[in-house]
Amino acid sequence: MLLSGSINIAQILGMALVLLVAMTVHEWAHNYVGWRMGDPVPAQTGRLTLNPLVHIYWPGWLMWVLVGFGILGSAPISEYRMRDRRWGYLAAVAAGPVSNLVLAVIVAVLYRLNLWEVDFARRGDILPSFNVIMTLMFQFNVLLFIFNLIPLFPFDGWHILRKLLPPSQAAVLERYQNETMYIFLFLIALSFLNINVIGQIITPPMNFLFQVLLGI
Repeated sequence: MLLSGSINIAQILGMALVLLVAMTVHEWAHNYVGWRMGDPVPAQTGRLTLNPLVHIYWPGWLMWVLVGFGILGSAPISEYRMRDRRWGYLAAVAAGPVSNLVLAVIVAVLYRLNLWEVDFARRGDILPSFNVIMTLMFQFNVLLFIFNLIPLFPFDGWHILRKLLPPSQAAVLERYQNETMYIFLFLIALSFLNINVIGQIITPPMNFLFQVLLGI
């Protein structure tokens, strides 16, 4: 897994830029596909744009940059306004994490073409280099793809699972929606006690995608 040994100003600035791009594309994808599935609200609220000022929840973005967790944005889509409540909503929700995977694949193709190399900001660096930005762009888009597929509310993975399940089983999942959110909050609390269960869950698939896409 690609990890940097230390956090410095250059890396913080690089992460801020990468998260801005990654989450803008993520939220735009939710809105665009939701609109294509029949929900008029994304267009009515001006969400069919790649302008980050429209999509990003700035306090959550700052939290992600500084502490590694936060609510980065939201999309005003609803299954009740779509032509197909099940498959239309599934497509709109899945579009977010899939967009992050697409960004990671694009960055990986550039890596395979030898247009950048894996690098991290070093102690004392103030501005991130192109290689640092591309490294973080790949790493965090893979992270956001996998992280958002966690099947706990309110993540995209929970909504995806709800729409993939038969109606009777989906109803059971909906009944325990709050409990799944409490499980996630408990796991977050454990991470602050150096018990990183979430990290142990997402690291294997991240390593797999690093190997498949970058060959490292």
